[in-house]
Amino acid sequence: MSSTSTKTMQITWLGEQRYLGVAASGHQLLIDNSAVKVGVSPMEALLGALATCTAYDVVEIMKKRRTPLERYRIEVQGERAETDPKRYTRIRVRHIAAAPGLSLEALSRAAHLSHEKYCSVAASLSGDIEIIVEAVLESEVAPV
Repeated sequence: MSSTSTKTMQITWLGEQRYLGVAASGHQLLIDNSAVKVGVSPMEALLGALATCTAYDVVEIMKKRRTPLERYRIEVQGERAETDPKRYTRIRVRHIAAAPGLSLEALSRAAHLSHEKYCSVAASLSGDIEIIVEAVLESEVAPV
């Protein structure tokens, strides 16, 4: 197996329910499921992995289509089952972007293309998890 298709991470227990993940690259991720959180939970890390995987694709797709994004964020929300193992049953991924000349149709097309074809995290999730993909132009988002 080639090194480009194999990914590794070492997880070290730090006490309580806190863990340090170190990738082969040396980059670190603090995963924390303790009462006093200082890192993300494993399930939050999964949402983050999905969001950043698809974000990478969308940014690249829009750049190739000569509509580079000026601002971009993803809001991701996971709904979990009530019973163990309390897996995600539905994940909503909302792509919010702004750029000169950006149309909602182009953003939506890029987001769906990522989720359906390119995002390896989305492809790795169980097929019975409903993933809802939305695209919103930043100008259409109400201020918080």
